[in-house]
Amino acid sequence: MFTEKANKIFQDVIEKYHIINTVDQPFENAYDKSDLLEHLLYRKCWIDTVQWHYEDIIRDPQIDPVAALTLKRQIDASNQDRTDMVEYIDSYFLEKYKDITSKVDATINTESPAWGVDRLSILALKVYHMNEEATRTDASDTHKEACQKKLDVLLEQRVDLSTAIDTLLSDIEKGDKYMKVYKQMKMYNDDELNPVLRSQK
Repeated sequence: MFTEKANKIFQDVIEKYHIINTVDQPFENAYDKSDLLEHLLYRKCWIDTVQWHYEDIIRDPQIDPVAALTLKRQIDASNQDRTDMVEYIDSYFLEKYKDITSKVDATINTESPAWGVDRLSILALKVYHMNEEATRTDASDTHKEACQKKLDVLLEQRVDLSTAIDTLLSDIEKGDKYMKVYKQMKMYNDDELNPVLRSQK
């Protein structure tokens, strides 16, 4: 199943990141572009993992304001990269299923396959870090028990989300569902659409 592969790649990415565990470490994709889907999934989760830790850092109440502004710019750029990767993954699926003829009564899903993958990648990070909290040796038993309950829910959610994604892909292959992708029309990074940026030109 597709999500079995995706979940394994996400786990590999997160474990790889935490060997060095710094946001500025060099990135090296474990898959070259001949394995395009794996290449995209690996890159997608790396972006998410770095951004997860950006979000931790920027919440430091003692952070220097100048450093915080720099980090905010990095988060903005990371969000754009994340969105771009979702579109690349959807483009992969559009190409894969381009010759499928949808049935007359085929329906559209609330989200594209790649936006489901986006949620699955973030969920992998939640599972990893909640497991850390549930097993943290310097935490109280109450804390660990509470985190274990949350972890159990996250693991159940991963099963459900994985099943939903695999079902969607199967339905597309059978012509019961069809893909329709709307490119993201983010306005705040565009110096023609953001009035503050436009005024600086």
